[in-house]
Amino acid sequence: MSEDTFISHLMELRDRLMRSLIAIGIVFLCLFPFASDLYDLLAAPMIATLPAGSKMIATGVITPFLIPVKIAAMIAFLGVLPYVLYQAWAFVAPGLYAHEKKLVLPLVVASTGLFVSGIAFCYFFVFGVVFSFVNRIAPKSITVAPDIEQYLNFVLTMFLAFGVTFEVPIVVVLLARMGVVTLEQLKGARPYFIVGAFVVSAVVTPPDVVSQLLLAVPMCLLYEVGLVAAKFVGTRRDDDYVSPTDGQLDSELDRIDAKK
Repeated sequence: MSEDTFISHLMELRDRLMRSLIAIGIVFLCLFPFASDLYDLLAAPMIATLPAGSKMIATGVITPFLIPVKIAAMIAFLGVLPYVLYQAWAFVAPGLYAHEKKLVLPLVVASTGLFVSGIAFCYFFVFGVVFSFVNRIAPKSITVAPDIEQYLNFVLTMFLAFGVTFEVPIVVVLLARMGVVTLEQLKGARPYFIVGAFVVSAVVTPPDVVSQLLLAVPMCLLYEVGLVAAKFVGTRRDDDYVSPTDGQLDSELDRIDAKK
């Protein structure tokens, strides 16, 4: 019985992964003809700060083809992310209690929105400030011509750093809700978090004070947002974790038998 259940879960996981990959592939194929335009859009913050007539360079033989394709794949994944998260939610939802479903779904939606917000903040605000600062202090005797592959690596690193940074409120809420730490302990850890935020920003961002501040300051502000949100969500109560009823067990067994 347990072996059949395990196999049925693996088959369901396989099906949901295939659906997610197919959805990403379909969106990627739709975006592929516009891959070059998508890279131009991604490079717009850098191009806007370069001297008039300046362009980026490609040092690899097939780099001008591969980099736009990578951009199209990345945007396809982000575009299908809500569907991918829905597939993950549908896979784990039958094993959750009602109170867990009420908490997990808003957290998934909120974490997705915050991650995308971090990317948008980085693209529309941080890049313009950082690139302007770097080009302003660059020696006049050099010609700034960034390589497109290095630029993509830099952009992905920054997107990931700011996307993860914007998840700080979710982490704070989960820690408080699960009873790992109390709200008072989180408030008391504020000075240590501020120091840690500046250390993290110094590691993951370029070695300039502007980008470090643009990451560390929002991280500290988002920590405060997390404290406010944790106050409203509350902490775990012992009566939240009750044993499943016979009806819940019977419905789960019926669902497994129906898949055989």
